[in-house]
Amino acid sequence: MDQDKRLHLLQMMYAAVLADTVLQFENEGVLQSVIDRKQQAQMATGKLRANQLGIKAPEEVFAILSEVFNCARWTITPSDSGFAAGTTACTLCAIAKKMGSPSPCRIYCLDPMEGMIKGLDPQASFTATETLWDSDRCNVEVVR
Repeated sequence: MDQDKRLHLLQMMYAAVLADTVLQFENEGVLQSVIDRKQQAQMATGKLRANQLGIKAPEEVFAILSEVFNCARWTITPSDSGFAAGTTACTLCAIAKKMGSPSPCRIYCLDPMEGMIKGLDPQASFTATETLWDSDRCNVEVVR
């Protein structure tokens, strides 16, 4: 198997494991408490995680995570007050829906991105205006 196929297979398996984990947390009745605890951890470690990935600016969070995980391809649209990021496809969301899992959006995507962005710019606001779980696209607004 060549490197590209191996990497794609690993990315798909990783997304499936995350979707299954959300399903298992839900089945055990602990999903919301895990989401809450992980959100606090993401906000506390966001700057460190961004540094580990070589991310220097909030916009890079979307580009670098797209490159590493190949899960969603985000488009960045600058604005006077910050930027918007949007995507129309997400492998993790699609797999979770097929498995009958609850939404993985906050625990494995939005909260980690928010943590990194706020770690880089503590004054930034991060708002997910829609997600692929409930809509045909995911949109995030970051205001500085």
